[in-house]
Amino acid sequence: MSAGTPDFRDSGLQFPDSFVFGSATAAYQIEGAVNEDGRGPSIWDTFSHTPGAVQDGDTGDVADDHYHRLEADLDLIAGLGLDAYRFSIAWPRIQPTGRGPVNAAGLDFYERLVDGLIERGVTPVVTLYHWDLPQALEDEGGWTNRDTAYAFADYARLVGAALGNRVPVWTTLNEPWCSAFLGHGSGEHAPGRQDNAAALTAAHHLNLAHGLGVSALREVLPETAQLSVTHNLHVIRGDADSVRRIEAVGNRIFTGPMLHGAYPADLIEDTKAITDWAFVLPGDVELIHQPLDVLGINYYNTTLVGPAMGGAHPAESAAGAAPRASAFPGTDDIPRLDQPGPFTEMDWNIEPSGLLQLLEATRDEFPGLALMVTENGAAFEDVVTVDDRGAAAVHDASRVDYLRRHFTAAHRAIQNGVDLRGYFVWSLMDNFEWAYGFSKRFGIVRVDYETQERTLKDSALWYRKLIETRRLP
Repeated sequence: MSAGTPDFRDSGLQFPDSFVFGSATAAYQIEGAVNEDGRGPSIWDTFSHTPGAVQDGDTGDVADDHYHRLEADLDLIAGLGLDAYRFSIAWPRIQPTGRGPVNAAGLDFYERLVDGLIERGVTPVVTLYHWDLPQALEDEGGWTNRDTAYAFADYARLVGAALGNRVPVWTTLNEPWCSAFLGHGSGEHAPGRQDNAAALTAAHHLNLAHGLGVSALREVLPETAQLSVTHNLHVIRGDADSVRRIEAVGNRIFTGPMLHGAYPADLIEDTKAITDWAFVLPGDVELIHQPLDVLGINYYNTTLVGPAMGGAHPAESAAGAAPRASAFPGTDDIPRLDQPGPFTEMDWNIEPSGLLQLLEATRDEFPGLALMVTENGAAFEDVVTVDDRGAAAVHDASRVDYLRRHFTAAHRAIQNGVDLRGYFVWSLMDNFEWAYGFSKRFGIVRVDYETQERTLKDSALWYRKLIETRRLP
């Protein structure tokens, strides 16, 4: 490890001129206007309107009203000096039912967004799927239906053909683990299913969608376009076999077929009591295993695990009872252990060493593949103060410290030979935080949800200075 303070609070670190400083958002979390200009309903519209599914009954119906405040938000992005802005496209704005011709009004919004970024000197980075599956496809089985992967490829081809001459970086899926396992295993996310076999099926069809999507994009994009996928790779520490088992269903279920060209044998063995994997058809892995230009990594925290309790997988327990639905199917016998703080408002431990560990481990496993931190950030309880002139401010020292420590970890990774191309802070603005509704604020820009007023937090001012100087303040 390169020299530096053990707590990752280094100062004066200089980032390369080519390093990309960005910020990120997702369509359903900020856009609002869910019933306008031909947009169809998504699974998150349905889920958020389901009583008890989202904290306080919040929905993304209005969110940050970004759809109506596009020009002002573009000026805000430019004012921060961002090199790049990572945003997602709402599939149901482009194809209201997930199939068929392009909805011109929906596409026009993203045309204006992309053009507005370019006019302001900001590079647009597109994510095609950030969890808002058209509800019409969910009604046909969603990600448990193989046809959804082919529908995604058609959608990717349409968007790529429309925006490919202006967008240099394309991401197929954001965090497919969440889509598969929070959406179909634990049921914490849309569509809210609780079925381990369905979760594993969904994971495969998401993998297939990625591979088919990459191939479809290659058909219509310029040769210079860079293709990517973003994973929230879990940093698991503790008992070696427990780490192996959780990494199998948390990480390698996606990176195996996407990047190595095969599902891990231990994953198949560990989950054989849940599914026979018959949904993997001959030739699927070859379709999934497509060359990528960059791998996106989202990082927030680490997990500590102990030895499996009793030594038997829950699926193999007496009485033949199926294991309970889980975000990590087949690992319910593995205890998750407490870790020392501090913690964010999400109760996630703050551990910048985990980011360094993840970047170096990913470099070692996939040599030659460029990396990008596509999300990193923290939710804290912000306090708004007003000065004598009536100007609002948010002095979010905890978030500034969080970012400083994680940018230090990123810089150390670069020093240690990791080909890390950039870093996108999550998130640009406070927004609808999925099942937490509006109760958690990740933004470096505060949003007053009653007035929609935007206020730069101290973290935004700190980040702007870092971008200006490319030196860690």
